[in-house]
Amino acid sequence: MILGRVIGNLVSTVKHEVYRSTKLLLVQPLGLDLKPQGDVVVAVDTVGAGPGELVLVVREGAAARQVLRAEHAPVRSLVIGVVDRTDIGG
Repeated sequence: MILGRVIGNLVSTVKHEVYRSTKLLLVQPLGLDLKPQGDVVVAVDTVGAGPGELVLVVREGAAARQVLRAEHAPVRSLVIGVVDRTDIGG
């Protein structure tokens, strides 16, 4: 899992059937310092996250397919939580 910040929505009118009725988000991965780290990913939103929110993203296909209950879904990344706060250190 990674931390990320939702930076936008992705709109697609033609898509695989697994993606119908789903919202796709553009997520910027973040380091523990909450600074951008790595390339932006497209993730299926399972929690109703919105732009600017800090989110928890699973980036592994088997886990994503388990959450969606779709064994052969072409999915790699899912937003699975909205982060309320982070506490690092003592």
